[in-house]
Amino acid sequence: MFYIGLATDFDGTLATNGRVPDEVLDSLRVFRKTERKLLLVTGRQLGDLKACMPELALFDRVVAENGGVLYEPAAERRRDLAPAPPKEFVDALRERGVSPLSVGDVIVATWEPNQQIVLDVIKELGLELQIIFNKGAVMVLPPGVNKASGLAAALAEMNISPHNIVGIGDAENDHAFLEACGLAVAVANALPMLKDGADVVTKAARGEGVLEIMEAIASRDAELLPPRAGIALGHSADGKTIRLLPGKGSVVLAGQSGIGKSTIATALTEQMAEKHYQFCVLDPEGDFTGLDHAVTVGDANNAAPQEKITALLELPSNNVVASALGMTLADRPRYLAELLPKITSLRARAGHPHWLIIDEAHHVLPAGDGTVAERFPRDIAGALFITVHPREISQAALKSVRHVIACGMKAADVIAEFCEATEREAPVDSPACGETCVLYWDCDRGAAPLSLKPAMPAQEHRRHTRKYAQGELGEDNSFWFRGPEGKLNLRAQNLVIFVQIAEGVDDETWEFHRRAHHYSRWFRDIIKDNDLAQSAEAIENSGSSAAESRRLICDEIRARYTAPAR
Repeated sequence: MFYIGLATDFDGTLATNGRVPDEVLDSLRVFRKTERKLLLVTGRQLGDLKACMPELALFDRVVAENGGVLYEPAAERRRDLAPAPPKEFVDALRERGVSPLSVGDVIVATWEPNQQIVLDVIKELGLELQIIFNKGAVMVLPPGVNKASGLAAALAEMNISPHNIVGIGDAENDHAFLEACGLAVAVANALPMLKDGADVVTKAARGEGVLEIMEAIASRDAELLPPRAGIALGHSADGKTIRLLPGKGSVVLAGQSGIGKSTIATALTEQMAEKHYQFCVLDPEGDFTGLDHAVTVGDANNAAPQEKITALLELPSNNVVASALGMTLADRPRYLAELLPKITSLRARAGHPHWLIIDEAHHVLPAGDGTVAERFPRDIAGALFITVHPREISQAALKSVRHVIACGMKAADVIAEFCEATEREAPVDSPACGETCVLYWDCDRGAAPLSLKPAMPAQEHRRHTRKYAQGELGEDNSFWFRGPEGKLNLRAQNLVIFVQIAEGVDDETWEFHRRAHHYSRWFRDIIKDNDLAQSAEAIENSGSSAAESRRLICDEIRARYTAPAR
């Protein structure tokens, strides 16, 4: 469920001549039974609204006075969201004979053509007030107060993101409020300008239009997502922007190591943050530690506590990187199997996190692991699985995938591998690929993959820093101190262990690897740190003693990795 709530205007939208038809009230009750939220957003004063709408208890929150007052019917709790109108302003309007004149807790309202008198009084008194129109009504409010600000206050109380709300209205004062919602809907009787800016215009007018959109939400949900909801993955060769929508299926990002998958994912998180989509990254290898716009939980020594992750995700403004670097490979699938139900439960209740990014997905979602398959949601959407080989990911996860992003010279083979793993028909006529190639394939459309120029991140990606300092690189990527004739078999699975062993091995072993340039080669090829490799190579080529070269190389490592990690 992506859209978990409806925010509706009252007059001209939900109500006709101040009355809500019985069939519309019945539909509101049915809508609530889908466990979705209802919010009423109106220019009316609360007392007036209660008199003409006794069924206010149907709504989780009421935003009254055009954003000036917030009311929770169930608790009968209200609070003003702005100061009361200045007494001298109200007195001056009355002295000038402005009629009708309604004074609320925050709002002052009248009707056209009194707007000129109102404007003159504001200017004469030197007040900072704004005028908002609503089909002939003239509403005066403090600056920055409107339906959008009132809705934001209501959603903040409920820990709900505006992306998960559908807004519907009919008049001038609904523009900002609808723009703030994930889906903007205008009823058929709305003003032309409001219709022009809406994502959807109902066929029916007023309450029947509200009924129409409630039925659409219940039956189609994420299918209603508008193009503006997407994040830009990049551009195709013909200049078309490729966008990913959070509620429409999942994504596989695959290709050989070191080809730029993490860079693409980082660029996507920047856009998610910019558009206020909440994301959660499960980070087994430390690639996303220190990611901008996110809180990192867990480290190389301690797995991220799940209760802390879910507590942070309760607030849609929090993005989380959950580090699994301190866990063994065997424990990672079980960890995700326990975390996933908590995240899906939060999504069902509040609609977020909007994106779940699982790096090294083959570690935490391995193919053939029944524990994961049993707990993996069948209809999960907004998940990004990052891996080398799609076939190594659980079938339960692959079934949700609707988009494939393949990187490197073998990008077409990656797509073919995904198709084989999911029993899909592989596309034909894939573009030729070079080393920096990125292909995008929409699984549902079945057309040929598109050559893609991906969006690049503004932040410098801190690739593997924590992983290489303290993590587990695996036997193939570890440095092995063997010495001449292979007398030793000492494994350094990260840079901290490398320093510890380097300071303890005998000079003969140290010099053997130094003369063969094994240190600089490992730093360049495995650690992917060219600066460290160049410094080490210079030390390897110098005439310094074994003790001095050992100290210099270890100091270079500490300066770049060990010290910052502390």
